Amino acid sequence: MQTYLVGGAVRDKLLDRPVVDHDHVVVGALPEELLALGYKPVGKDFPVFLHPQSGEEYALARTERKSGHGYHGFVFQADATVTLEQDLARRDLTINAIAQDEHGALTDPYHGVRDIEARVLRHVSPAFVEDPVRVLRVARFAARFAPLGFTVAPETMALMQQMVRDGEVDHLVPERVWAETRKALGEPQPSAFLRVLREAGALRVLFPEIDALYGVPQRAEFHPEIDTGVHMEMVLDAAAKLAPGDDLVGFCALMHDLGKALTPADELPRHVDHEHRGVAPLRALCARLKVPAEHAALAELVCHEHLNAHRALELRPATVLKLLSGLDALRRPARLDAFLLACEADKRGRLGHESDDYPQATYLHEARATAAAVNAADFVARGLTGPAIGKAMEAARIDAIGALKSNRRRS
Repeated sequence: MQTYLVGGAVRDKLLDRPVVDHDHVVVGALPEELLALGYKPVGKDFPVFLHPQSGEEYALARTERKSGHGYHGFVFQADATVTLEQDLARRDLTINAIAQDEHGALTDPYHGVRDIEARVLRHVSPAFVEDPVRVLRVARFAARFAPLGFTVAPETMALMQQMVRDGEVDHLVPERVWAETRKALGEPQPSAFLRVLREAGALRVLFPEIDALYGVPQRAEFHPEIDTGVHMEMVLDAAAKLAPGDDLVGFCALMHDLGKALTPADELPRHVDHEHRGVAPLRALCARLKVPAEHAALAELVCHEHLNAHRALELRPATVLKLLSGLDALRRPARLDAFLLACEADKRGRLGHESDDYPQATYLHEARATAAAVNAADFVARGLTGPAIGKAMEAARIDAIGALKSNRRRS
């Protein structure tokens, strides 16, 4: 029995990146042997075990062959006869098909080290086409490694395009599409996720609402980048910088301008009412991909209210309170944080505006604190009861926001 460190742990060591997960493959062993050593079984489809001390994953070397459509259409073989090279052959990319033994020696039959040095995302074998999830995974790895200069190998992109033409991505289950998308939104350059999917032809299949934004013009005085799809990419990357690793902010940024794809042609490049038009496609996408409730709810608020956030300094105090109340920001300040980060990303996701200040965020945070400081107990002490307390609190909060606004103007 021999064990090897494999996959992302080896790749990230070679890239001098922090290693988060340590996955291992076991060659020349049977499940009974690992059980006898105290390993705990966790795999359902194939033998995966947790180390009795470290808790790290150890999987028996295995091969797989296609037996149907989609992610689950595989038959696995895992026994003591499967070699390390056979196990590595089933992996998606060469940079993920490197193994390291206990002495640090590398096994690299598919030249993953060379591709790491060349900054290339390349498939291991023609069997790549058998798993449609790999289209999403390559796009996600592009979002992670684009800042390091990684690009997709032309021959790998050609395979991905063929998978789309053959209808393989049509068999992806919503949960897996969302899982990969959510991870991509937390990567350093999520725009690469969209670009890779679009070049492969998968964006129009999996995210038609987003694909429809490309080629839609915007007013150059507000959007020097013109193309709404390009703006979307810039907003995503701005969100990744403002809120690193935060897929909630990233999803809100991704969804905020869907309505621009529905602007009538005779109104272009203006997009009047796009914040309302975007709600229907946003809801359709969230329902189709089974997006978590909080992601869907906050994304809809960003879609509907981002223009009010941009105009916050000009809004009447009553409108500011209405905005804060609609966000439930008085009770849930973290929600306001995520909302404003997505709105700031929208402001910065424009050519030449990447470093713009966003004083609206400071003002709305101050307005929330001011409104939240109004206490019901003060009105109860005055003898008010029932609905009268709520009305009095609303009026007091509007007055407090008004005073804040006046003080800001004077200063």
